[in-house]
Amino acid sequence: MRNIAIVGRPNVGKSALFNRLAGRMISIVHDQPGVTRDRIASVCKLGSAPFEIVDTGGIGEEPDPDFAESTREGAMIAIESADLILFVTDAHDGVAPLDAELASMIRAAATPVILVVNKVDIEAHESRADEFARLGFADTLTVSAAHGRGIADLVQTIESILPPPPEKDPEAPVVAPKLAIVGRPNVGKSSLVNAILEDKRSTVSEIPGTTRDAVDIATVREGRPYILCDTAGIRHRSKHNTSVEVFSVMRSEKTILRADLNVLVIDATTGVTSQDKKIAGLIQEAKKPAVIVLNKWDLVAESGRHDPELVREHVERVKRELFFLDYAPVIVLSAKTGDNVRRLFTMIEKVREHSTRRAGTGELNRVIRAAIERQAPATKGNKRFKVLYITQVNDTGPSAIKPPQFILFVNDPRLLMDSYVNYLCKRIRDKWEYPGLPILLRLRGREGQNANAREN
Repeated sequence: MRNIAIVGRPNVGKSALFNRLAGRMISIVHDQPGVTRDRIASVCKLGSAPFEIVDTGGIGEEPDPDFAESTREGAMIAIESADLILFVTDAHDGVAPLDAELASMIRAAATPVILVVNKVDIEAHESRADEFARLGFADTLTVSAAHGRGIADLVQTIESILPPPPEKDPEAPVVAPKLAIVGRPNVGKSSLVNAILEDKRSTVSEIPGTTRDAVDIATVREGRPYILCDTAGIRHRSKHNTSVEVFSVMRSEKTILRADLNVLVIDATTGVTSQDKKIAGLIQEAKKPAVIVLNKWDLVAESGRHDPELVREHVERVKRELFFLDYAPVIVLSAKTGDNVRRLFTMIEKVREHSTRRAGTGELNRVIRAAIERQAPATKGNKRFKVLYITQVNDTGPSAIKPPQFILFVNDPRLLMDSYVNYLCKRIRDKWEYPGLPILLRLRGREGQNANAREN
């Protein structure tokens, strides 16, 4: 959902405007500067399509013309995480020094801005907005958040600046996700493809390495299109017999990168091997959605294939061995008999559905705040990692199954330890689950100290 941040110096009426757009009393409105300390989010439904609004606190809690650290920090968070900024000023006070400081920072960003001159309660006060022209913003509107004056025009202007939300065409074709069927040689990858296709499209052989090419096969399951990427078995590089096999494995590794979701096939009769772990590591490094298939179940329990205790035992063993890929659900099936192949696609659709979920900004910040209160991060060099704000990113990439991405505004990304990344991701999963999907965290620190994506 599109994100609108309401920013400005203290006591200009940001919370009153937030409540007016939200349609209910959420933020506390008071004459005392700095009442709103946390960022509060809600949804505005006054226009043709809903958008998220965020009431910001901490931006100039002290009206400091020298632009105090708290002002810079709060402004950075609000500006960088928004699709549009409502820069609120006070018509009664005119242009204050802190308004000019905030305007300078906002102009340096690429984010669209609407300058909102608040507290223009009657038409006779319209001329008070003329002074704000020197702040240099093309889109300027006068409103009275307290009385609702000018709110309709503001919503209309917001919608004219923001790109319209994509229209859902009921007849538009569903994008076919690319499913890479990967694994070491002779675990039954081609047999699984044939079971999915219900024919003998792929060559099946007991000789390891029969499939030399990464072949894309289009198919439809229960009315939904998919592209199956059958790949050569990935063996340890020291065991490649010919240059053809070397290039075959290279193509398989590239298929992991270009796929929307990887189906890692493991032989249930042998369990997880060191090579299975290496392939799982490739999926983890690529930060790709994944489902683990424990194949050849018919050979493990010919007379008791539906024994829940036996299934649970094998699944837990796989999860222990592949603990670093713990977001991937495990499906027990037999490609030879076709048993549980349908369940594999039920899980794939569940992964795809969860990839479209968006965590609300307010609830997301409450989850992270509660996690930090429950277990504070360890100190590093007498400093402690702090999360100032978190928001989910809208991924507009071409992939049909996108992992959830979050931006964390923090004091210093270098203070975040990998163990605490795992902890935060687990708390997010406790709330939103995200089965089969890695959680990607991008960190933004003060003074441009940004970090690469961290995942779990």
